[in-house]
Amino acid sequence: MAAISGAMIAKVATQVLSNEKLRNTAGWIAVAIFSPLILVAVIICGLLSGTSDHNQTTVDYCFYGGTTSTSTPTEYQSHIDAIQDSFTVIDLAVAKVNGLISGDDGLDNTQVKSVFYTLYFGTDELPGDEELEEFVDSFVEYEEVVNTIVNADGTTSEESYIIAKLLDMSDVYENFSTVITLAQQESINTIYAQVTSAGDSFSGDFQYGTGGSTVIDISGFTDTTTKNNLDLAAYAQQAWSNQWGYVWGTCGWILTPSMLASKVIQYPDGVGTYQDFISENWLNGRTTDCVGLIKGYGWLDCDTLEIGYATNGMPDIGADQMYAVATVKGSISTMPETVGLAVWKDGHIGVYIGNGYVIEAMSTQYGVVKTKLSDRSWTAWLEVPYINYIDTEESEV
Repeated sequence: MAAISGAMIAKVATQVLSNEKLRNTAGWIAVAIFSPLILVAVIICGLLSGTSDHNQTTVDYCFYGGTTSTSTPTEYQSHIDAIQDSFTVIDLAVAKVNGLISGDDGLDNTQVKSVFYTLYFGTDELPGDEELEEFVDSFVEYEEVVNTIVNADGTTSEESYIIAKLLDMSDVYENFSTVITLAQQESINTIYAQVTSAGDSFSGDFQYGTGGSTVIDISGFTDTTTKNNLDLAAYAQQAWSNQWGYVWGTCGWILTPSMLASKVIQYPDGVGTYQDFISENWLNGRTTDCVGLIKGYGWLDCDTLEIGYATNGMPDIGADQMYAVATVKGSISTMPETVGLAVWKDGHIGVYIGNGYVIEAMSTQYGVVKTKLSDRSWTAWLEVPYINYIDTEESEV
């Protein structure tokens, strides 16, 4: 295929801008073409991939992070950074809303961000933090619940609290002052499908370990009598160096054929879909999912070297629950240089090992890998609530 020149790209962009039919059929980046950024956007898309899948690359950078080409125009890189900053605020706002929702179903932050991306990618000015919180509020309705309490002396009193209820997307669209067209709704659905199916793709820098042992070695642990941040980091690094695999619902156990069969039944989509790949790559080795990497350390019996279930004071909870119950946490921009912190974004969690690196169970395809903190779209950090946090000086005393 012949290379496409910048002038030709600009010409095509101009044609799209001036042709209503082309604007309506331009796919899910249609919203961007109403902005002066479109020429830069089109050019950078060509620089990023030079193929018809450049749109996917742009979405990946915004949703997952990564390092763009050195030839990326400064204006476009700044816009991607601003979108990611907005995503951070959205993630925190969604977590706050989900704290008011009862039951297992919560607000899907990927859905929220897909709507935001469609409406605002390529616009000259993005909403501020307060407007972003209001944006998230558009996906739910709030209701005051009043309970009557019978006191010990027989008198009654009332207590009230606010709960949030999810809205259907049709109702969500009605909440926006700007009419969301059918083409934009289709764009939202396309982006959502792309992002939720992209767990096995990542364009940033990551590293594999070189070992393959299933033995858990605690000889380098700081204190085997407690659960602490330094040993969590050491455990995570061991999982990385020995190339542990990724399977939903596992926590560092050796993946036997019978365990795989049970996980396929338990998670027909998350595991069953990848059964052949898992059998070929991860069977009979140690596997984990993202939060399982942390729970596996918490459940590890250092005397027997066996990983139990919900032991040592650490319950069986998901990544989002672990973030929600953490009492020491903050936005990623405020993260201290503390080995063994967890880093979080909606639905995913990793272990910070210091010097700008994270160990994470990334996905079925990749398993446990080492990534750069700056390459990933983490939105918050936290102290894992079920372990002790000590610093290096304390450990040397």
